[in-house]
Amino acid sequence: MSVSEESRGRDLSPEPTARSRLFEAGAEHEGRKMFAVIKTGGKQYRVAADDLVQVDTIAGEPGDTVTFGEVLVVGGDETLLGTPTVAGACVAGELVSQGRGPKVIAFKKRRRKNSRRKRGHRQDFSLVRITEILTDGRQPSGKAAAPADAPAGESAAPESGETAA
Repeated sequence: MSVSEESRGRDLSPEPTARSRLFEAGAEHEGRKMFAVIKTGGKQYRVAADDLVQVDTIAGEPGDTVTFGEVLVVGGDETLLGTPTVAGACVAGELVSQGRGPKVIAFKKRRRKNSRRKRGHRQDFSLVRITEILTDGRQPSGKAAAPADAPAGESAAPESGETAA
């Protein structure tokens, strides 16, 4: 029995992939998860709500709210492309932790000259959990803006008539 006889009874076309099924003509695109492409630290990241993203170091303490204003693309049910950024869009997140990456060794050797140089480097990074993607100039929700309100509450105490000695 030859190969052509075995394949006669079945379709030899490749199986459709998940991506090709998604973008087939007439496929429903409703309910797709909203995403954004942000730029921070000279790099671009594709993020969605509840994503944990490792970015270059951002100043702040764990638990602080961070906002990324450079949003290049916002996608979901409809896609907005920025020129170069999307006007009125921002991505809010919570700073989870600060850390350092693995050590990278840079070693130079010049043969026959007894010349060697060894240098190590560890890149600092921040872990950020994306909380929401905002468009149309909206501000982060009350939950995300809570750390910004805390210093205002502390400054209100001396105004109540108490003086610091």
